[in-house]
Amino acid sequence: MVDKNEIEGGAKEAGGKLKEAAGKAVGNERMEADGKVDQAEGKTQKNYGKVKDAVRDQTS
Repeated sequence: MVDKNEIEGGAKEAGGKLKEAAGKAVGNERMEADGKVDQAEGKTQKNYGKVKDAVRDQTS
């Protein structure tokens, strides 16, 4: 079963990629940096969900 953190993290990571690309396209360095931060947060949340799933699988 996929943990909700994996889904939410993946969505945040994807949104961050879009935000970074938009920032590059319009020359907005702040938006580009925010997109990179969102990607890192999303990746962390997604990995947390994967670990949580692995632990749940091991204890079941």
